[in-house]
Amino acid sequence: MTEILCQGLLLDMDGVLVDSTPAVARVWTRWAIKHHLDPVRAVQLAHGRPSLSSIQDLLPNAAPSVHEAENQWMEQAEIEDVEDVVALPDTKELLAALRPSQFAVVTSATRALTEVRLRAAGLWEYTRNLITASDIQHGKPDPEPYRKGAAALQLPPQSCIVVEDASSGTRSGKAAGARVIALRTTSPDEVLLAAGADWIINDCAALRVISNSSEGRLTLALADNEPPRIPKMH
Repeated sequence: MTEILCQGLLLDMDGVLVDSTPAVARVWTRWAIKHHLDPVRAVQLAHGRPSLSSIQDLLPNAAPSVHEAENQWMEQAEIEDVEDVVALPDTKELLAALRPSQFAVVTSATRALTEVRLRAAGLWEYTRNLITASDIQHGKPDPEPYRKGAAALQLPPQSCIVVEDASSGTRSGKAAGARVIALRTTSPDEVLLAAGADWIINDCAALRVISNSSEGRLTLALADNEPPRIPKMH
C-alpha cells in the first residue's frame, strides 16, 4: 500500500467519478456519421477535451459559426442522453470521506452537462466546487483547468492531487504543477505514463482517505488487486 500526503483533490468527472462512456460514444457516433467522419476517431479524439476543441479539429475547414452551432447541438444531445450514466465504483464513498472544501470537480464538460451527469450518478449532493468548460478559456491539456481547480480550494496546485483517466487531463494536471493519480478506466498504462502520471490504479475503489486532519491534511492510500505501477515516488 502506498501513502500520499496532500491537502486537496482535483477530480475529473467522466471516467473518474462517472461512467458516461456509452452515452458519449452514442452521441459522438451519431454526430460523426452525420458529417461522414470516422466514428471511432471522433469518439477517441473527444475524450477528456472540451467538445468545441474536438469539433474544431474534426471540422477544420468549417466557419466559427458552424463550430459553435455544432457544439450547441453536441451539448444538448449529451444532456438528453443520460440513461445509463452511473457512478463508478466507490466514488460516493471517496467523496463522503472528504469535506466539500477539500475537493473540486474539474471537467471538460460544460456546467449544464456536468450537473446533469453528476445528478444522474447520484453525486451532485457531494459537490460544491466545480471547474467546467464554461469557466475556462483553454481546455485540457492546458494547465488552466487544474490551476483554477486548485484556486477554488485556495491551495497551490503543488498541494493537490489530480485524479484523471485521460492523457489530456494528466498533462493538464502535471503542467499545472500537481501530482497525478491516473485510472485505468479509459486509457492504457503506457499512454498515461507518457502523459506523466505519478501513479496508476484501476479506479477509485483503489483510493482511500485514511487520515483527514482538522488542519485539512489528507493522507491517501493506494491499493489495487494487482501491483500498482508507480513510476516515481513522492
